[in-house]
Amino acid sequence: MKARRTLPLALAALLLAAPTFAQSEGFALNRFDPSERGSDWFSVESLDLRGHARPALGVVFDYAHKPLVYYDRQTGDEAFVLVRNQLFAHLGGSVVLWERLRLGANLPIAVMNNGDTLDLGGGGTFESSQGAGVGDLRLGADVRLLGEYRSTFSLAAGLQAHLPTGKQDAFTGDGKVRIVPRLLAAGDISKFAYAVRAGFNYRAQQEDFDGEAFGSEMTFGAAAGVRLVDDKLLLGPEVYGSTVVSDGGDGAFDRKTTPLEVVLGGHYTLAEDWRLGAGVGPGLTRGYGSPELRVLASVEYFPAVKQDKAPEPADRDQDGIVDGQDACPDVPGVATDDPKTHGCPPPNDRDADGIFDEVDACPDDKGVASDDPKKHGCPLPADRDGDGIVDELDACPDEKGVETADPKTNGCPPPKDSDGDGIVDPEDACPDLAGPPNEDPKKHGCPKAKVVGKKIEILERVEFDTNKATIRPESDGVLQAVLEVLTKYPNIKKVRVEGHTDNRGGAGYNLNLSRRRAAAVVKWLTDKGVDVARLTSQGVGQTKPTDSNDTAEGRQNNRRVEFNIIEIEGDLEVKTK
Repeated sequence: MKARRTLPLALAALLLAAPTFAQSEGFALNRFDPSERGSDWFSVESLDLRGHARPALGVVFDYAHKPLVYYDRQTGDEAFVLVRNQLFAHLGGSVVLWERLRLGANLPIAVMNNGDTLDLGGGGTFESSQGAGVGDLRLGADVRLLGEYRSTFSLAAGLQAHLPTGKQDAFTGDGKVRIVPRLLAAGDISKFAYAVRAGFNYRAQQEDFDGEAFGSEMTFGAAAGVRLVDDKLLLGPEVYGSTVVSDGGDGAFDRKTTPLEVVLGGHYTLAEDWRLGAGVGPGLTRGYGSPELRVLASVEYFPAVKQDKAPEPADRDQDGIVDGQDACPDVPGVATDDPKTHGCPPPNDRDADGIFDEVDACPDDKGVASDDPKKHGCPLPADRDGDGIVDELDACPDEKGVETADPKTNGCPPPKDSDGDGIVDPEDACPDLAGPPNEDPKKHGCPKAKVVGKKIEILERVEFDTNKATIRPESDGVLQAVLEVLTKYPNIKKVRVEGHTDNRGGAGYNLNLSRRRAAAVVKWLTDKGVDVARLTSQGVGQTKPTDSNDTAEGRQNNRRVEFNIIEIEGDLEVKTK
């Protein structure tokens, strides 16, 4: 049962004073005017005008919630809903003729149409609910002016006529003919697709509605999207609307006279000839016909354009080479780069090695191609060990090896690299311990730190700032190597880090400096995760020189840090040179 509201006296007086609210003066409210069947979009045209006598049939379901609402003029709040729900099924079809002209028709069928019933206080009632019915039948024609479907730009012009088959009192028709000339453009740029339209909607029904300008309008729409899933899916937004330009243009782009909507939708092509669509979006203004929400769904049949296959060129001898390019069109042959022999039978090849006898230096012995005419088609030289180096060039013909520039080693196995550090054993100062390259042959291939006897020996000195216990950044590498040794051998339970100096300066000063430097090294290691219980530090100053303090080189050797192992749990496998 329809709802009935009793409005305040002021509102009833307003309704009675506005004859444009009378039931007999309704209009075609629905602002969604679907594109012709065959378009990739809901409201604009993709201009697929290919083929001749090519049909398209489909239905678009269109639900609008609150497309016509009266708002209080003072507060702006919703007062009552003239049309609350509209559900249309737009039945349509089109046919493309001569690759250029399209004729189309669309009949909107109102499946549901309801709203509030208003008591006008002695002046009757206002009621828009009419249930099912039909809207204004649309007939249209569009002609392509330039461009092709999915080219960068195509342009068309068209004319539509809306016949008064709908009901004014149900807000499904104007009661008068509407004429819409329009201009259409569309195109594709790689995977991006777009379409725009602009037109003029001539409405003979021009009586103001609720004191607002009503009548002929400028219409517009635009869409943009991307083609996905091998171009079967087109996804993107569409914006469409209109604005009243009659009444001297007083209503142009006013809020109530400019319904504007946006729909985010997609269309998916099934089995080439069928297309499904779905979309949803809000009204962007309070213009008459702009709903709070619109939901769209479509299904249509639009047969794909079949490309005519060009006739295959003649090939009399059936050798896969067309007669126009075949030098021997009546005798099966083979392809060659020479136009004079292309398609002709190949010359003889007695040994079947793919090299014709006329250029084969060994026509009775199967061989291989060679840049040397004297060897072309002859067997390869012997290679007893199968290493790809012929015996006459192989320094080790019975032992598989590698190619080198030295005739004495060419074809011989490469030198061993026992520790796998990339430095062969003859050049590796530590062939059993992996280490980096070093310009010093005595250190080349040796790790920066290794366990030797009761010590962790380091190849590089730990450097400090002059007369300070600050470790210089270039010593991080050698300390990192010490850290790796301590990590590798957890059964090294205690290491004493000793600091040493040369004899320059006072003995007391040197002793204190060596203590601070040894402690700095311990702190570096414990900061990196070494258990502090595994380390102890000791400074011995200048008391244990390993070289003469009379030379700069000797003094440098005496300024050092040593790592002495003082406690080991169990056996420790120590690799030494």
